[in-house]
Amino acid sequence: MANQLRHYMLFTAMIFLANGSVASSPFVGVDVCANCHLEQYDQWQNSHHDLAMQKASANTVLGNFENQSFSYFGTTSTFFKEDSKYFVETDGPEGKLETFEIEYTFGVYPLQQYLVEFSDGRLQSLSIAWDSRSEEEGGQRWFHLYPEYQIKHTDPLHWTGLNQNWNFMCAECHSTNLTKNFDAKTNRYQTSWSEINVACEACHGPGKKHVAWAQLSGEDRQSKDNGLQVDLRNSAAWILNTGTDVASRSPESVSTDEVETCALCHSRRAAHQEPYTHGKKLLHSHLPAMLEEGLYFVDGQINDEVYVYGSFLQSKMYQQGVTCSDCHNPHTLRLKANGNELCSSCHLASRFDTPEHHFHSAESEGARCTACHMPEKTYMTIDDRADHSFHVPRPDLSIKLGVPNACTQCHQDQNNRWAAEKVQIWFPSNTRREKLHYGEIIHAGRRGDINASTWLADFIDDTSRPGIRRATAVSTLQNYINPETLPLIKKLLHDQDSLVRLNAIQAMEGLPPRIKTDFLVPLLTDDLKLIRIEAARVLADARHQIQSSNILAQLDLAIEEYIAAQNLNAERPEAHTNLGALYTSLQQLDNAETAYLKAIEIDPVFVPAYINLADLFRIQNMDEKSRIFIDKAIEIQPDSGLAHHSLGLWLVRRQNISRAMESLKKAAELEPNNSRFQYIYAVALDSNGQTEEAIKRLAAAHHQRPANRDLLYGLISYNQKAGKLEDARQYAKILVRVSPWDQNAKTILENL
Repeated sequence: MANQLRHYMLFTAMIFLANGSVASSPFVGVDVCANCHLEQYDQWQNSHHDLAMQKASANTVLGNFENQSFSYFGTTSTFFKEDSKYFVETDGPEGKLETFEIEYTFGVYPLQQYLVEFSDGRLQSLSIAWDSRSEEEGGQRWFHLYPEYQIKHTDPLHWTGLNQNWNFMCAECHSTNLTKNFDAKTNRYQTSWSEINVACEACHGPGKKHVAWAQLSGEDRQSKDNGLQVDLRNSAAWILNTGTDVASRSPESVSTDEVETCALCHSRRAAHQEPYTHGKKLLHSHLPAMLEEGLYFVDGQINDEVYVYGSFLQSKMYQQGVTCSDCHNPHTLRLKANGNELCSSCHLASRFDTPEHHFHSAESEGARCTACHMPEKTYMTIDDRADHSFHVPRPDLSIKLGVPNACTQCHQDQNNRWAAEKVQIWFPSNTRREKLHYGEIIHAGRRGDINASTWLADFIDDTSRPGIRRATAVSTLQNYINPETLPLIKKLLHDQDSLVRLNAIQAMEGLPPRIKTDFLVPLLTDDLKLIRIEAARVLADARHQIQSSNILAQLDLAIEEYIAAQNLNAERPEAHTNLGALYTSLQQLDNAETAYLKAIEIDPVFVPAYINLADLFRIQNMDEKSRIFIDKAIEIQPDSGLAHHSLGLWLVRRQNISRAMESLKKAAELEPNNSRFQYIYAVALDSNGQTEEAIKRLAAAHHQRPANRDLLYGLISYNQKAGKLEDARQYAKILVRVSPWDQNAKTILENL
């Protein structure tokens, strides 16, 4: 009877499509899809996609709302029901206890969050969530997402704040055909969706044309396109041929459409276009994060909440053509097999699923493939997520770089040296330890080691390496742009990997306008929107030097696209700060000031906007105004090295040297790894007659950043001044070694 009722509902939905108002939308809804794809519909029901977001009701709310209380840093929140509605009494936007109605549930397992709607269209996600795991797992309780930190009502992480706003932070990935619809003039949202959850068309694209195609006769149907914007069918077979240990893909060629479709939500990224167009490359509408410091460990392992895409792109599996649906059922979202059986479908069990390979007893936790190659990290307090880069455990890198490894993650009573020795015993002939690892190269680049630029360039130039790693290396090479590396950057602007091209554009940001113009103009008409607008942003300060009206038109069009991309996120201070920087480059200083002030209005504690605005006033010789915003930045963030450095430079301009020294020293102490702050403070010390102290500062900074040319030039100059010619000579030798193209460095060494 239930099936008959469901089929009747599907049939009526089909009629409604033909006769009702839905016909005007390209999205038809899950019920219409189910009319032909009932098996997939049945699999999708009750999946995490199906339950991604729901209207709060007795059928959807998992939390205990029977007058339950939860205390957090002195604030007691109470969850209760009235009639069929759900409420929470908790600290509101003013820090006082208020009562809020729960409008929607958000997620389902291992935790469920709750959304409160405000009059301006904002939906805010409570930071107190329900642990939906079983009692045996420690669940069935209320808990706070930030249990170790007191998040006050003025903090952007407070549940009423910017960073818990559903419309910007969450909405695109938890509903279908979502349009944020933020109106910057009224500061209101009118966010809409065609379906509240992640339904068929969230992945497959709008289905109206597909339904029309399905209604054609057999011959007509065969002769026409199926009407879908993206083809997610995976017809690959993974074949373990005789004599091989790892399966190969048949056919060999693979489309990236599926992985990029999943990446829309399963990645750390920023949206630059609304709505998303199915079938387009991710870089047409979204900017994915690279393997940035803080987001990832230096060897590429997950650190912050980065989801899956950035990890998976690093893997050999991705390079060989593995896609998400090779392992995951795309409708149930469950794995296609349990435990090591899934891995053994492609990796020969008789070689890999044995104690001779994993060196653990067969039934132990350590015998699981994922225990070693997909270690988990906990997010949102209770949500364990696996690293999808499929690393080989390298405890030797933990010793060198301080990164985690799967061995000591399980054997917490042991140290990294113990683990490294075990691996050495188990795999004595393994040559991995003899080769430079990606993490070592990136570490050298970030530290400023003498060999860093050579190692980075060699790694980047090797197209067999994962694109996202090469792209991240390009962003690191940005600190080493010189006559030797510039030809490589120019070459990378036309690399086959779009992430590499994007980062090559960004690496040119500090170059003279003439060079940027020669290199970047061709990219203003690139097929990928993110490539076009990044090229335009970097070229903005060269606009006044462009003579061709045709090129100016291309640049202006791409700049308009960049402005539109930022205005899409006009509720965020970062977007207006980006616009302020763009307008400054374009010498539209009034517009820049307006943008920075808007960023501050949106988030009064967003320090970068204050610093940029202070610098904007500096370049206009408006030092009194500049000081106001520097002081405010320090008041908001007393441990901001950048703010104290800015104050020091302001005081230098006012000839207040003694106080300037205090601020420059504080900046250098707050950020000991910032070579620029160390150098400027050393210059101030020398100017104040403290040359020996300047040398000490520079020497300590040089130890941290051995290839930094400013530090080396300073050490040469001040050692000469102090009569320490041998020390000056040694630093000059290092300078020539790190910059053999620098004729001035050679001359200095010859003179010494």
